[in-house]
Amino acid sequence: MKKILIINAGQHFGHSGGKYNDTIAEATFDFFKDMDDVEVQMTRIADGYDEDEEVRKFVWADYIIYHTPIWWFQLPFEFKKYIDVVFTAGHQKGIYNSDGRSSKHPAINYGTGGALAGRKYLLTTSWNAPQTAFTLPGEFFQERTVDDGPLFGFHRMNAFASLTKMEGFHFHDVEKNANMAQDKAAYLKHLGEVFAKELEATLC
Repeated sequence: MKKILIINAGQHFGHSGGKYNDTIAEATFDFFKDMDDVEVQMTRIADGYDEDEEVRKFVWADYIIYHTPIWWFQLPFEFKKYIDVVFTAGHQKGIYNSDGRSSKHPAINYGTGGALAGRKYLLTTSWNAPQTAFTLPGEFFQERTVDDGPLFGFHRMNAFASLTKMEGFHFHDVEKNANMAQDKAAYLKHLGEVFAKELEATLC
């Protein structure tokens, strides 16, 4: 039995209604829900949550799939709060044990005290920025990718908990030129490819 936890970080604030991430998160849930030998749970942060229950979900899951918009080049504040609250509550309760260092060797092994080894995560993000803002010389993100640029810290946070990164998916230009049908189809194709080996028996 493979266990999948979906985190929907879409929220209503300003001109954002969270509907894009709601749609993608629901599509992810629907992708997995009828598969044999797969169990899936979903947390929608905007609906509220119990921090201890969320810790139990992280410990329970084999795979965590995060869906988040990007606001001002960072995680939305409610998602950042969720991470702060839940990961802190998970100290020595299954998310991480320590920062990995010892008093004998305080200068090395930082970030090796995670407790979620063997589990994997996948990140999707949605941006107003077009993809070309990350790829073209002279454009805003100076040819840095989403993962190696704005989201580098997010990935190191997951590594701190000993989670292994899977190939994510980033939605671009969603405010001015969103095509939900096309975006969702491309994402679900990616999801199938990424999980083909992970869930080979189920997908056959």
